[in-house]
Amino acid sequence: MEFNLNALYTKYGPMVYRRCKYLLKDEDMAFDATQDVFMKIFEKKNSIRLDYPSSLLYTIATNLCLNIIRDNRKEFNMENDTVLSNIASYDDHENKFILNEIINSLFKRELNGTKEIAVMHHIDGMTYEEISNETGMSVSGIRKRLRKLKENLQLNHADVQRELL
Repeated sequence: MEFNLNALYTKYGPMVYRRCKYLLKDEDMAFDATQDVFMKIFEKKNSIRLDYPSSLLYTIATNLCLNIIRDNRKEFNMENDTVLSNIASYDDHENKFILNEIINSLFKRELNGTKEIAVMHHIDGMTYEEISNETGMSVSGIRKRLRKLKENLQLNHADVQRELL
């Protein structure tokens, strides 16, 4: 079968767009993702088989959109990490006591060692694997603790922000 990108796009473009729009919930992002799917096909045109292009395109669209969603979550989580960064870099000695109380109240609900893990990851910039080597915990256990901490931070975000301002 001869490669014809225009024919593929004409026939399968609407299907790919619908899949991207369903997953991303945003028309502009879906349009961009659709273009990216067909660019990936074009880049690999000599090394892929197009016996069943709808299945291949559907799979590429799904994986691409899931990667976009994952990357967007990382950006969102990084915004939540700003609270930790603000606390870590806070330099007003008069309010350090208040911040210390806030930190203690945040970690009061956490398991022992979570504070250390959070500092290693958010302040020291260590990866899950590095923390695992340091603490002897599994990577999934570290990920779970940090996820729970972030959830608690989201619940207490307004209180912490109020104290920082």
